[in-house]
Amino acid sequence: MQKQSTAGRLLAYALVYKYRIIGALLVLCCAVGAELGGPFIIKTIIDKHLDAGAGELAPVLRLLALYIGLLVLAGIGNFTQSYLLQSTALQIIKNMRMDLMRHIQRIPLRYFDNTPIGQIVSRIANDTEAVRDLFMSFMATFVVSFVQLIGIFTALFLLDVRLALLCLLLPPLFALIMYVHLKYSKGYIAVMRARLSDMNAMINESISVMPIIQAFRREKVTIDEFETLNVDRYVHQIKQFRVFSLSSRNIVGTIGSLVTALVIWYFGRASLQDAILFGVFYAFIDYLGRIFHPIIGIFDQLTNAQRAFVSAEKVFAILDMEGREVEDAAGVPRPEGVVTFDNVTFSYKEGDPVLKGISFEARRGETVALVGHTGSGKSSIMNLLLGFYEADEGLITIDGRDVTSLSKQALRKHMGIVLQDPYLFAGDIKSNVSLYNKEITLDKVKQALKEVGAAPFVEQLPGGYDEPVIERGSTLSSGQRQLISFARALAFNPAILILDEATASVDSETEGLIQQALRVVSEGRTTLVIAHRLSTIREADQILVLHRGEIVERGTHESLMALGGRYFKMYQLQKGA
Repeated sequence: MQKQSTAGRLLAYALVYKYRIIGALLVLCCAVGAELGGPFIIKTIIDKHLDAGAGELAPVLRLLALYIGLLVLAGIGNFTQSYLLQSTALQIIKNMRMDLMRHIQRIPLRYFDNTPIGQIVSRIANDTEAVRDLFMSFMATFVVSFVQLIGIFTALFLLDVRLALLCLLLPPLFALIMYVHLKYSKGYIAVMRARLSDMNAMINESISVMPIIQAFRREKVTIDEFETLNVDRYVHQIKQFRVFSLSSRNIVGTIGSLVTALVIWYFGRASLQDAILFGVFYAFIDYLGRIFHPIIGIFDQLTNAQRAFVSAEKVFAILDMEGREVEDAAGVPRPEGVVTFDNVTFSYKEGDPVLKGISFEARRGETVALVGHTGSGKSSIMNLLLGFYEADEGLITIDGRDVTSLSKQALRKHMGIVLQDPYLFAGDIKSNVSLYNKEITLDKVKQALKEVGAAPFVEQLPGGYDEPVIERGSTLSSGQRQLISFARALAFNPAILILDEATASVDSETEGLIQQALRVVSEGRTTLVIAHRLSTIREADQILVLHRGEIVERGTHESLMALGGRYFKMYQLQKGA
């Protein structure tokens, strides 16, 4: 299926509010008509005043009243159309931003693995805001200018046909100038938007790893890298402004002055041969001057329009990515929790498998531990089980059901996970445990925190369970954050509990608390543990030893120690033997 053009997709968003837009444009036409009627009325006033003499003021006053009435009508019309168009533009961008946010939830994790966070933030925040300028400014300016030009040329033909025909050469000339302007400035704008995304990505990364930057004294290098991006954006922006300055007001003003001088010469020559109506002369000059205002207005908005189209292309590039619908998982029955991997092979990059022929089974109430050196494939097994990625070969089942046949929400509804690097959201302690799930009451939150041994330190905080948590929970220790993330997993009462090196960031005392809590919460659940500290998995029902994506040993702690193989060597190494 052929993808719709960027302009067509922007039009599709606008058509949702077509009646409001049509209404605004009709009001706009009335306002423009009222404005364009002014010079004709003044022309009539001048002619009547010259013909009737100074004593006949009544007709002139009536025409002046009509003129003032048209000005008031034009003012009301301009306000109405401006309000309607701008409020509609805000609605359109609100819808686009929500569509983008919803679609990001559907995109596979591979995209986020390879895309800097700052670039995604730039798409949602900056690029949609640039598209807003298209609807708010350019659309109104373009329509106003188009209607004005039609009205102006109609009036010019009524005043003098020969001069009006000569003025018809102006629109094609300005269209050619606009084409050249667009051709040269589009490349500059594309680079400017790309550099803005790169700068956002770098700022986000720098803030996230600020302790590392300062600890290794990389402040100057970071500043230099940012300056390179910033200067490149500045250079291209200057080039774009140079093109804009040469092709907008400058050239339009020059052509306008030349044409005005030609008209004055035309009427001046006619006055030497025959009498001319001064009102016609005034009206023609007035309308001629009005031709250049809409042209300048269009030129002024061309940059916004190009920026909007470049930004829209980036937004629609994300919306075009294949994703899976976020389905409702309400009513999904709780599984028994029997997890089976049957000859599973998986690779992040084609031809470079990180898992090869993985097969094991974890039953309800069992704890299965995965151990191995970094890069052996432990976390990849968890990623496949959670549905973040799909296996290249083999089968993964829960209670005999292929996980690929389940929606991602149904698959994860009865799973709990605790990561090595715990993440806390901005809010408070209780919301970080419940994640605003209405089924998890405050009592359940307190019970979960108590089970993992976090209740004592939480109750000592000034705010207790309502203690504010800033982004990433940086005011709490790593052990405290880990305990809260444990409580979060337990509060959701999962059938399958996944611990991805969850005790790596805690001290020995906290680890003892977690081990004691896990003996209780693992009852009746399938627990899969990734562990570097082999002392924490001595009581596991099954230990799988991975090496280069393959299971090379399996068994209990005692059987593997008796085997004297890779697990034995790893354990002895950690014990210092």
